[in-house]
Amino acid sequence: MISISGIRGIVGETLTPEVIVKYAAAYAEYCGRGSVVIGRDGRITGKIITDIASSTLLAMGCNVIDLGICPTPTVQLAVETLHTAGGIAVTASHNPIQWNGLKFLASSGMFLNGEENKKFWKLAEQTPKYASWDRIGRYSVKENFIDRHIRDVLSLPYININVIAKRKFRVVLDCVNAAGGLVIPKLLSSLGCEIIPLNCEVTGLFPHQPEPIPENLTDLSKRVVAEKADFGIAVDPDVDRVVFVDEHGNPIGEEYTVVSAIRLALLKERQKGVKVVVNLSTTRAVDDIAGHFGATVVRTAVGEINVATKMHEISALVGGEGSGGVILPGVHLGRDALVGVGLVVQGLAEFNGTMSAFKASLPQYSIVKSKIEIGSRNPDAVIDAFKSRYSSEKINTDDGLKIDSADYWVHMRKSNTEPIIAEAHTLDEAQKVVEKFMKELQSL
Repeated sequence: MISISGIRGIVGETLTPEVIVKYAAAYAEYCGRGSVVIGRDGRITGKIITDIASSTLLAMGCNVIDLGICPTPTVQLAVETLHTAGGIAVTASHNPIQWNGLKFLASSGMFLNGEENKKFWKLAEQTPKYASWDRIGRYSVKENFIDRHIRDVLSLPYININVIAKRKFRVVLDCVNAAGGLVIPKLLSSLGCEIIPLNCEVTGLFPHQPEPIPENLTDLSKRVVAEKADFGIAVDPDVDRVVFVDEHGNPIGEEYTVVSAIRLALLKERQKGVKVVVNLSTTRAVDDIAGHFGATVVRTAVGEINVATKMHEISALVGGEGSGGVILPGVHLGRDALVGVGLVVQGLAEFNGTMSAFKASLPQYSIVKSKIEIGSRNPDAVIDAFKSRYSSEKINTDDGLKIDSADYWVHMRKSNTEPIIAEAHTLDEAQKVVEKFMKELQSL
């Protein structure tokens, strides 16, 4: 799979040493053979892939700074702060254990955008020009950069360690045996929390499907109840997404990570007119929160680079994606579970109640995600038909089609198997919206 966020595939099948060399060499050329940061998410295949990519970069004349096992946002932060030509995160994000990949960063620390990717992919089709023996790059290891990352989060003006520590939170933590196990326990300990580790051993062997969505959090939910913990936390393998489970073992929903973080940032700033950026599929609760504080919400196409680019362009205070990815430019311009943990735990500490009550205090919406099989239908024709049918509603076509009605919204994105996401005030209402649009599609 080649996408705007890099390449990924099944190791030994579609992601082979030849593929890794091809794209690592092209990336070296793209970076002008400058210094490159590299880090991996802890998967069992990460070391060999990192070695192949690093050796290729060195052979092309790039200096390589190896961070070892660390979150993808740590790689992004390192690129920003070390002022390198770029960075590579060896990760397949939330994909299953047999997958791995390479995410390529610009010198800004953000992922390559559409135009940058076009240039990069073009270079990948050329024959590499390796450096002579006396011009190969230098390899160095930069250990414990994650400590710098933690310090940056703890030094945020929004975080008050004493306020959090007074709550003496007991937290069950599921890091799916990947990079989060090296960093989230340190962060929570610094905040005065008691940690009950669950899958924090960094073996790279995922004990369950790694995407932090409710169906994969059953062990975490049970452990929270059994331990009588205040809440649970789950992160994905490369630690750019974080979700929370309340004291009853109920997931509060990945959307509410971003909602809670945005609420705290706006509460602390107390300035009208600040800007918040989220994607088109993120909950309407963000608009309600922003409206309360006099902030403006700007929405983009789905994808971290789209949100981060817009945030940089308009100097947004905070933003993110409803998948549990919080972006705070005060640390760096990328989704960051460390930032998400810090802001949500601070918000809960100041709320001075339980996690379930904290969730109940926020605007209440439910989202349903499904698939629309469009078969041989032309996606553009499908969108045009819905645009005509719902012309009286607020329409957005920046990323497929989003229809905003008074009581719900629905977002359909273009692909062979059309994803459909709908939100309403209750789960039943959201499900009915999805069913309604799927029936209408069949009648087109």
